[in-house]
Amino acid sequence: MGKERTVEIKVFGQTYTVKTDAEEKHIQEVAKYVNDKADEILKKTRSVSTLNVAILTALNIADDLLREREKRMILLQEIESKSKDLAERIDIKIGGKELKKVSITG
Repeated sequence: MGKERTVEIKVFGQTYTVKTDAEEKHIQEVAKYVNDKADEILKKTRSVSTLNVAILTALNIADDLLREREKRMILLQEIESKSKDLAERIDIKIGGKELKKVSITG
């Protein structure tokens, strides 16, 4: 992120000027993603209505987002579970060594 700038993008044949503090390359990638999704929709549907294509594109992108969020939550839960397991194993090992040390000196 940096200084705010304006970036010109083309989405679904229309040119838009976007104010952003993101890198221009990122904004262009976003526009490309939206255009690619719109093209997918156009190939799958018989609708020629720009509004219908835009709504279906938005729904598809929202679906992608929600699926990725779900995957992320599952991964975070797995990481948390494995971290707790590792911490317990480390505590057991450390505790065992401390007990052995005490018994050796005793």
